[in-house]
Amino acid sequence: MKSENSAKASAGHFQASALSLALSLVFASLSGSAYAAVADTGTWVATKTQAFLPQVQAAQKSAALDANGATPAAAAVQLAQGEPVHVTVSLNLRNEAKLDKFLQDLHTPGTASFGKFLTPAQFAAEYGPTQKDVAAVVAHLRKSGFVNIKVAKNRQLVSADGTAATVQTGFRTGLKRFQQDGRKVFANTDAAQVPSALGHIVGSVLGLQNVAIAQTHHRLLPKAEAAATASLQASARTNATPVKTSHNPAQFPTIYNAGSTPTGSNTVVGIISEGNIDPTIADLGTFTANNGLATVNTSVVQTGPAGADYSDTSGQVEWNLDSQSITGTSGGVGQLIFYASPDMQFSSITTSYNQAVSDNLAKVINVSLGGCESDTHADGTQAADDNVFKQAVAQGQTFSISTGDAGAYNCQVSSISGAPGVPTSKATYDVSEPASSPYVIAVGGTALYTNAGAYSSEVVWNEGLRPIGTYDAAGDYDSTLRLWATGGGYSKFEAAPSYQSGVIAAGKTTRGLPDIAFDAAGASGADIVINGSSGNVVGGTSLAAPIFSGVWARLQSANNNALGFPAASFYKYFRLTANASLLHDVTSGTNGASSSYGYKAGAGWDATTGFGSLNIAKLNTFIANTSDFAR
Repeated sequence: MKSENSAKASAGHFQASALSLALSLVFASLSGSAYAAVADTGTWVATKTQAFLPQVQAAQKSAALDANGATPAAAAVQLAQGEPVHVTVSLNLRNEAKLDKFLQDLHTPGTASFGKFLTPAQFAAEYGPTQKDVAAVVAHLRKSGFVNIKVAKNRQLVSADGTAATVQTGFRTGLKRFQQDGRKVFANTDAAQVPSALGHIVGSVLGLQNVAIAQTHHRLLPKAEAAATASLQASARTNATPVKTSHNPAQFPTIYNAGSTPTGSNTVVGIISEGNIDPTIADLGTFTANNGLATVNTSVVQTGPAGADYSDTSGQVEWNLDSQSITGTSGGVGQLIFYASPDMQFSSITTSYNQAVSDNLAKVINVSLGGCESDTHADGTQAADDNVFKQAVAQGQTFSISTGDAGAYNCQVSSISGAPGVPTSKATYDVSEPASSPYVIAVGGTALYTNAGAYSSEVVWNEGLRPIGTYDAAGDYDSTLRLWATGGGYSKFEAAPSYQSGVIAAGKTTRGLPDIAFDAAGASGADIVINGSSGNVVGGTSLAAPIFSGVWARLQSANNNALGFPAASFYKYFRLTANASLLHDVTSGTNGASSSYGYKAGAGWDATTGFGSLNIAKLNTFIANTSDFAR
């Protein structure tokens, strides 16, 4: 189902009137001479932000039933020159070869850097953009007419308010508007450019399109299905037969064998979210009270620009699923920090990632969001995200990211609603970003079978093709069939990290995902509290990711929060037959449109469920006895 948050995307970040913004821009132009500006020598260079509109137009034409018919993007018109636009400029990291070596040595025993996590200040000093670089970017933005310029604490991102005219001046691309999926959207007509003096500084320019936006990865079961799974649970307790049935999130520690592993009470966890989080915090209080858990210490960090609107509550189910699943699985955490974006634009979500990393408070950060990897690569988001995630790894933080609910078809979408998972080409596969980043833990989904409440087995989560259904707040319906299944496969753009060498399929040279997997099926989903009431069953990889976040919080608390990014250790130790008891290997199922398509599960790592799910207590014991695990 297409996220209802998408209706907000076209509104952007701005709450000020067009008149007030225009006056600000006039003032900026009058006072611009007070600032040093990058000289315009006439030579401009391309950034990693490609021309997005032509790609949308080509995709729409390819998907159109009538090859001669007009498509929405083909009828795009120029934005008015004074139309407000909020941009976020991602700056390149410095000394990247040295940084890549450091990140490898950080988890390699015997090296000088082993286990020596950096502070944000240390990272900025060695690898972040310099103050001089930032000043040059700020000067260019001011010269181009942008106002309200804000530099992130780690200097990786510089945001600013402008108009279609200032975008044309500052980045040499026009912006065109059209209607899609009931939204007013826009996209850049050309690749974003900067003066050659900034070519080594600016990586990408975000915010130049809002056609593709982040999607949540969950499915709320209709009440009839939720009631059926509850009835099955009662029957299963009596008959003691393995079944797929819903679970209170507080049951996951028992199912995945937490045993005597301490709760996550000494660990801070972050959740990337959007809009108004107050209803979610209220429901979290009800959830903890219902389950005899301690009240969770929560805080909300709003990551958008001054004056941004955070009134949206359409993502409440997602943030409830994240917070209750993390709390239930962990048994309670030291603090939950919601990093709240004002909307679901890629640029806004990247800013939230960056805030969590700049703060360096959360040891694990949950992300139950994603988008078509080709889209995020094209608009420069993927490159910006990787820079942020590299800093997280250097600081010992772990991002837990869901792989998506569209199976192997994250980029094949409905021409009516834009929902992913529509396998027009059943043998063409893709993955979701940011799960495809080598600097995060990508979490896939399983269908979980329990026997009288105890773990029995798991298979690849794949519910087959279903109508998309109602896809927006206006009640519009899409009868197109889409796949509900775990994301997984191989990146088209990210090179395989060294830790995957010898593990992913022979001949594959790009990042394989997921790394691990947990429960995601609707039939075995989480029964969460929504608006004060339980009985709401939710599935999707948006359940799997927070289960891992809760598990990792437990393991962090058990190890004095001394663990770092665990991917290298996962691939070093989970591949060994001697360590089979640490995992529940998933060997059955596929994430394609039928059993003949997609990626198939098998013994060991595979591109549907990674290494499988974790046995918490056994892994905790193993970590205690293995001095280099995630150190």
